[in-house]
Amino acid sequence: MVIDSRLKSIYDDTETGPEQRLLTDQFIASLGPRGAHELLDGTCTLIYMFMTWLRKACEEHDEDVIQFVVPNLVATMSTMSRSVPPQAIPTMAGMVIAAGTGLSPSLWRKQYGEWTEEEMTPLEATAILLAEQINRIADDREFATRLITAALSRADDED
Repeated sequence: MVIDSRLKSIYDDTETGPEQRLLTDQFIASLGPRGAHELLDGTCTLIYMFMTWLRKACEEHDEDVIQFVVPNLVATMSTMSRSVPPQAIPTMAGMVIAAGTGLSPSLWRKQYGEWTEEEMTPLEATAILLAEQINRIADDREFATRLITAALSRADDED
């Protein structure tokens, strides 16, 4: 929901105001430590799913997903200096590379320690940028959201 909301504000060219950020922060705080960890793990899962879709799309065109995704991600994040500190960019690129090669971003990260609070916004930005790239490829502003919704529906059907 957070990713979808952010994408809609980007597409509608409206800024996420302090009120929206406060509501998001309050929602995350209301989750408690376990819920916040699950939200973090869920974001990593989204990144993994987005990279899996991008990898399959690249393979259909004999392109390398890492070469296709990472330079654009790094370049875009470099322009987001107020939200994404430069020291977070290599971590996000590493995580995306791990996901692009079939490794769980959560498991990849465990080898380097726990996520830090300073990495939360760059992590969110990574998920948003990947979703936006998928939407551009599909020429559909809601494709990435439907991709995740369909995967969740399939998971519910399997239970």
